[in-house]
Amino acid sequence: MRNSHDVTFTKEMRKTHTILAPQMATIQFSLLVHVLREEGYNITLLENEGPSVVQKGLKYVHNDTCYPALLVIGQMIDALDSGLYDTHKVALAITQTGGGCRASNYIHLLKKALQRSGYDYVPVLSFNLKGMNKHSGFTLTYSMLKKGIVSLLYGDTLMLLKNQSKVYEVVPSSTDALTKKWMEFFQTEAKKQTGYKIREIKKHIHTLVKEFSQLEKDYSRPVVRVGIVGEIYMKYAALGNNHLEDFLYSQSCEVMIPGIMGFILYAIQNQIEDIKLYGGSKIRLIIMKIILNFLSKLEKIVIDEVEAAPPFIAPRFFHESVESAKEAISISCKMGEGWLLTAEMRDLAALGYKNIICVQPFGCLPNHIAGKGMMKTLKDLDGTINIVPIDYDPGATKVNQENRIKLMLAVANERRIENESKREK
Repeated sequence: MRNSHDVTFTKEMRKTHTILAPQMATIQFSLLVHVLREEGYNITLLENEGPSVVQKGLKYVHNDTCYPALLVIGQMIDALDSGLYDTHKVALAITQTGGGCRASNYIHLLKKALQRSGYDYVPVLSFNLKGMNKHSGFTLTYSMLKKGIVSLLYGDTLMLLKNQSKVYEVVPSSTDALTKKWMEFFQTEAKKQTGYKIREIKKHIHTLVKEFSQLEKDYSRPVVRVGIVGEIYMKYAALGNNHLEDFLYSQSCEVMIPGIMGFILYAIQNQIEDIKLYGGSKIRLIIMKIILNFLSKLEKIVIDEVEAAPPFIAPRFFHESVESAKEAISISCKMGEGWLLTAEMRDLAALGYKNIICVQPFGCLPNHIAGKGMMKTLKDLDGTINIVPIDYDPGATKVNQENRIKLMLAVANERRIENESKREK
């Protein structure tokens, strides 16, 4: 049997092959896909769900491996088995951070699964910034990176405004309709190769916030504010967290999920800290600081616009998150989501989202330490914070997960009623 490590995605394959990529953050990834398509790659986000995805994952991935790997690989094998694609004209794509988390091994687990399932001829692409698993037919260029970053910024902003509007909407589905309109707009911008200059970004973000502000809403409704943090795949992927956002909407919750841009800033900050602690290239340090400053400018555009449109709540600046984290945990704790996970819980509480769901794959060591393990410290710093950790794995039932969340929401509603009574007095 041929080793799938030998299968290269060539330049010729760009014209003939469809690249299948796992879905994670629906809004952000949908916008990223259009950037890649305009760069000449035929890429499709996988949407297949159901028991067969989990079963394929269990069949081809050891069940001691973390749940996101099992789902992502199961989803890919399930897609190849579906008959919807010519398996000799597809490639698979997966992201890699290159850090100490087990996620850095996903690509090797995927290649092993392809061998076992008889698809060892399918090329596997790696989206990473560490120069790993290079292919002649796929290159991350400066243009792609810049457009991708801006697309993530648009996606994060759209997710933020959608989540702060949906539970209050007077006209059913009006928030979803406006979200769809803006996704189509940004996709059109990608086709025209526009929307990436600073002045264009400012204009689009301003108009985006304005239109969501004009949605008819009823803020008198009894609503519980809930934040979602955790392992990055579980936090965003409906396949991983059993459609957690939809469930929270059904329970009259306003949801806040930290954006993907925060994770990118975290990754850059970690590289800066590594050079400070252990030494390294001064040129790389300067480059990382330049990138951090550029992303901070983009971050400021969004925060300024959202802050100017109350009652929308803007996320905190990244530098504030760093300082907030330092009060609870060392920022040298950087495996997986590391100190960012603790910082996001502190940020959410400071923004008024005291009720926090920490989603984690069962056995995910970084999340159990920097998430569940920090609960006592966080409660010592803020006695009003209400955190519930929820484990996800093939044996966990959706009913048990939702019942635990309902218990948290019951406590949240009691506190809300108590606070309202105090204000009335």
